[in-house]
Amino acid sequence: MKKMLDSLIVKLVLGVLLGTFIGLYAGEKVIVLIATVKYLLGQIIFFVVPIIILGFITPAIARLKSNASKMLGAMILLAYLSSLGAAAFSMIAGYTLIPNLNISVASESLRTIPEIIFKLNIPPIMSVMSALVLAIFVGLATVRTGAKYVEKILYDLNNITLDIVNKIIIPILPFFITATFSTLAYEGIITKQLPIFLKVVVIILIGHFIWLALLYGIAGLVSGKNPMRVLKEYGPAYLTAVGTMSSAATLPVALKCAKSSDALDDEIAEFAIPLGSTIHLCGSVLTEVFFVMVVSKILYGSMPPLPTMILFIVLLGIFAVGAPGVPGGTVMASIGIVLSVLGFDATGVALVLTIFAIQDSFGTACNVTGDGALALILDGLFKKKSKREIA
Repeated sequence: MKKMLDSLIVKLVLGVLLGTFIGLYAGEKVIVLIATVKYLLGQIIFFVVPIIILGFITPAIARLKSNASKMLGAMILLAYLSSLGAAAFSMIAGYTLIPNLNISVASESLRTIPEIIFKLNIPPIMSVMSALVLAIFVGLATVRTGAKYVEKILYDLNNITLDIVNKIIIPILPFFITATFSTLAYEGIITKQLPIFLKVVVIILIGHFIWLALLYGIAGLVSGKNPMRVLKEYGPAYLTAVGTMSSAATLPVALKCAKSSDALDDEIAEFAIPLGSTIHLCGSVLTEVFFVMVVSKILYGSMPPLPTMILFIVLLGIFAVGAPGVPGGTVMASIGIVLSVLGFDATGVALVLTIFAIQDSFGTACNVTGDGALALILDGLFKKKSKREIA
């Protein structure tokens, strides 16, 4: 897993650098070819979006089935509320800070991309919102009816979707990113906006620390314990997450950190930390919300209106809980609502994917460290109950 993550991030960074270099120095004929490749790869990626929704969200709902105890329900609710809260915090920060970043609109570029050579349209099997509603309905119905055969099919669909993502989408992403940055550099967007992106990364990191402080503050109030008794143990997990960019790869270290705290019951830690590594993605959500607002301002001249952003963050919280365990899982799973709710085009999606992937390690570190706060909240809610009542 770590080798795959390292390889992908290296390829994406190389794609950004190579694409930018090509775009700055290439002529019109070369850019036409690159733009055509970008279009074709984009068609493949966006064709898979509804499949990703069905293949990840539906099985995630079905897996709850009869195992959903009070503690499981509480953990899922806490993970969703944390992601939703982080998204709302990021949205408010976006509306407050982005207008002060002096972002120039991409339409002010000196050059335009010439018409591509040909178009091969590959329409998705259904719309994004249709896939989302179908995923929720089928998942809930599978849980209620106890449809074992359908459940097995959903798990097989999940494995098939993972294979499509890992063997097709992930390998072509670096080429898509290279082509996208070539066209952006050709237009002149990259040279104009690079200082803005650097500022945005710093703002996001500060946002992560503020949200973690808030989470641990709430955990301290609910549990009646000093949250520093947990947070102080999380240094190794944070650094491991920065290095691996994977909550799953960081899980052994995170669990060891949580169990080394004298404020957490071992059974609660053993339950909450592995589950949190799968469904609690507050740092990734906070990052994505701010980035989509910045990209919208750069490419389309304005940030999305408030009602649109509210709908986006509500849905994004759901997608975060069921996000796939692949590099950039949150942003990959949410491509559908970036397209349908925010109205981004292929260039906008590519820009969000790239910036998110490059700094994904810090979002993962925030996710992992935040799991300790949720575990402490669970400890406060369930500490007076017996092991039998918790199971």
